[in-house]
Amino acid sequence: MKIREWIAQSDFLQEGLAMHGLMARLYPIPRSITGEGYRETLGLLAEHIPLEVHQVPSGTQVLDWRVPDEWNIRDAYIKDASGRRVVDLRQSSLHVVSYSTPVHRCMSLEELRPHLHSLPDDPDWIPYRTAYYEKTWGFCMAHRVLEEMKEGQYEVLIDSTLEAGHLTYGECLLPGSSAQEVLISTHACHPAMCNDNLSGVVVAAWLARALAGVERRFTYRFVFIPATIGAITWLARNEREATRIRHGLVLACLGDGGGFNYKRTRQGDAEIDQAAAHVLRQRPGEHAMLDFSPYGYDERQYGSPGFNLPIGSLTRTPNGRFPEYHTSADDLDFVRPEALGESLALILDLLEVLEGNRRYLNLNPKGEPQLGRRGLYRSIGGADIGITPLALLWVLNQSDGGMSLLDIAQRAGIPFAVIRLAAEALEAHDLLRALDG
Repeated sequence: MKIREWIAQSDFLQEGLAMHGLMARLYPIPRSITGEGYRETLGLLAEHIPLEVHQVPSGTQVLDWRVPDEWNIRDAYIKDASGRRVVDLRQSSLHVVSYSTPVHRCMSLEELRPHLHSLPDDPDWIPYRTAYYEKTWGFCMAHRVLEEMKEGQYEVLIDSTLEAGHLTYGECLLPGSSAQEVLISTHACHPAMCNDNLSGVVVAAWLARALAGVERRFTYRFVFIPATIGAITWLARNEREATRIRHGLVLACLGDGGGFNYKRTRQGDAEIDQAAAHVLRQRPGEHAMLDFSPYGYDERQYGSPGFNLPIGSLTRTPNGRFPEYHTSADDLDFVRPEALGESLALILDLLEVLEGNRRYLNLNPKGEPQLGRRGLYRSIGGADIGITPLALLWVLNQSDGGMSLLDIAQRAGIPFAVIRLAAEALEAHDLLRALDG
């Protein structure tokens, strides 16, 4: 089965509902860049895709960084004088600043305030805060709850550990007929937030499920990593493998109702950039092509000058541009199953272009070959198989060994799928020869 056949037979709303179901299971797990919550997350993903789990010891040198100590948390709360938990980790893992050092003290509200984080402009939302590389602790809470706290003594507990352990990441490898790779990367470290980035996690997992059942020209490597330090660790451990990467995508924020946004690679005109532009133009609705910048998700690590990998980033509403970003409002209700399904469909369309984009040589280049006596015009049958006479003529005319099918589709203003079908029909009649695998 080819990717386009998988797309044609699929109900993407049902796929979106299934992804949302997995998201609901992942949502309550207390995740950070290391720890048992991260390993539990990978364990659930392994129920759906073949996943190899890698453990990198704390203290390992990875490029200019070191793998941090492992952080785990068992309980955390702020109790008032009556013993009521004003803030409770059991209600939301966002309540504790990630990587908080352990603390168990009684203190006044005045002493406690510098360790409390809230959002005055959104008083019912809990913010997301981290302290990965500094020794500190803190709580996040709804501003409405903070305002209700009265002066007095509070019992404060953060039952956490920060000690030598491991950074963990998951990898799913789907071999293709070529050793050249497509890298799909997504960060899986954020707790209790769905668009950023359980949406990227579940879409990547479903994409791997789909690709596992189709013919693959490229080898596909999926990495489920903690943000920043995970990509740096993967690159440090896989410099040889990185040289085989021909295309790549970082996936995030794929479950909201906004239009698609594709962020170009560092090169700016890589094949995947051109393919993304072509696919987005063919789809209804608003979209944007964004220029590369060294800020955002892990595309900036893959696109660092020492690697310069052709890896773009795909989101719906980009990070930081929706009010719910990095708050408790980024919950299961914020993410839409239909948006997850549309995101999966778009990525498959993009991969179908990359899989099929080849350069051909016209084997009968002097004049236009007689297509009628070869049965090509008659076999087209109009819309049944999607090829038009004009597509056949464009492919024949432009296949001089220099133009790819994507180049031809862009110049002709014809969808890539039609150009690819025309090339396959011409190749079957010995009028074209593929020059690349």
